[in-house]
Amino acid sequence: MLASGKTPAGTHRPIMVEEILAALKPRPGDFVVDCTLGYGGHARELLARIQPGGHLLGLDADPHELPKTERRLREAGYPPETFTAHSGNFAGLTGYLAAFRIGAASDSAVPALADCLLADLGVSSMQIDDPARGFSVKLDGPLDMRMNPTRGISAQGLLRRTTPAALEEILADHADEPRSRDLARALAGGDFPTTKALALAIRSASPRLSGPESELTVRRVFQALRIAVNDEFSALEMFLRQLPLCLNPGARAAILSFHSGEDRRVKKSFEAGLRGGLYDEISPEVLRCGPQERHENPRASSAKLRWVRRAGA
Repeated sequence: MLASGKTPAGTHRPIMVEEILAALKPRPGDFVVDCTLGYGGHARELLARIQPGGHLLGLDADPHELPKTERRLREAGYPPETFTAHSGNFAGLTGYLAAFRIGAASDSAVPALADCLLADLGVSSMQIDDPARGFSVKLDGPLDMRMNPTRGISAQGLLRRTTPAALEEILADHADEPRSRDLARALAGGDFPTTKALALAIRSASPRLSGPESELTVRRVFQALRIAVNDEFSALEMFLRQLPLCLNPGARAAILSFHSGEDRRVKKSFEAGLRGGLYDEISPEVLRCGPQERHENPRASSAKLRWVRRAGA
């Protein structure tokens, strides 16, 4: 399955590992923050490079997957002395760092600062491949899409309550959907209990589209709803505002994004930080995965990597 470019269900293949390691330059003894722990693939590579003496703090907003990943990394040989897992969204990063510092028996409430920091903004394969989570276009399941199923409103509830004007804005801003007005009029206020019911309604509202073009429209609508349900852009913007305050002088951060809305926000924030003297170096251009990785893992095709270095080293 791996050789044919497929990911076994329930697993995740970390994207652009070598490029991320080159950007972050982790060293033994570093304190690393993985803001989106996911399956733990990136964390495992970083943990191997910061020993001896290093520690990785892993955050994840998904309470369903986090215990599995923590257990996986413990079994790989990383005890609490080298790895801490914490449930939470990276929008609250400064608070989590403060709590980590206090929990590490420090007498100071000043947040610990990272030497390396990674945020992978993509949805993990474990979430996509689980029909009960409602993320997938291909697998039928309840139309949920919440990263934390115990909080907020599901995609089904959002569509049922939203207005055509509000949904049009979501589709245009979150997915650059060119048919946002027509789709919003067809979908807003509707009750779609399952992913297949929504996909069918999207296709019915786009009768002139067929084949790949129709499926692309379906995926864009699903993407836009997932971002809205989880308030992903607000969380990303809050995280980007906090980021300089969470890095040691000379520390490096890397962000892996998967669509234009995310990448625009990361690019503008990094450029503004460079102009303002918060950063002294940023990636001169966006980095993409190579052709071999795109072949082996098609889900990596849309990945965009940008990195930054905190000023003051």
